[in-house]
Amino acid sequence: MQEDVFKTIGDISEGWYKEKMSKFISFAVPVHSVEEAKTYIEKYNKEYYDARHVCWAYMIGPERKEFRSNDNGEPSGTAGKPILGQINSFELTNILIVVIRYFGGIKLGTSGLIVAYREAAQQAILNNNIIECLVEEDIDVVFEYPYLNSVMRIVKEDGVTIISQFFDMDCEMTLRIRKTEAERLKNRLLKVDSLRLKQ
Repeated sequence: MQEDVFKTIGDISEGWYKEKMSKFISFAVPVHSVEEAKTYIEKYNKEYYDARHVCWAYMIGPERKEFRSNDNGEPSGTAGKPILGQINSFELTNILIVVIRYFGGIKLGTSGLIVAYREAAQQAILNNNIIECLVEEDIDVVFEYPYLNSVMRIVKEDGVTIISQFFDMDCEMTLRIRKTEAERLKNRLLKVDSLRLKQ
């Protein structure tokens, strides 16, 4: 997989799994921060207050290094881990999966629980659109007005997105480009007289 591309989901989707009278309702939610994930977890906890368990797992960031899972009272490793396992097997990030269990009176045992949470999580993912996103970097530049044309030429040639711009004697711009091309762009821009990068 390219280092500046990551996979996530397009919108909120739902899944469903039933085993021995227990019902498992699952939601896959696109999230961009731990705070956002926590807000959704709280929302589902409130909404499904009458459920026996509200278990979840999330993965945040293009590097896929920020993740957590929670069994919410189920035997250790039988809920959160299998949910996280599905996020990993689809190589997704910026995603939260919540699985809500309504207990049906018959115990499923640890292997039964693992299967149920895994299947419910998978259904929510399969009912969604998996999309590829670019990891991008913002570059802030300052330069004198007479050099505007030189900067704009580079912006056009390199297919750079202009996020913001301010023109005066000194001009300021915020440019966005895919991360792997950021260094090359900076080197080109720095050849323009008077231009400097803002940290």
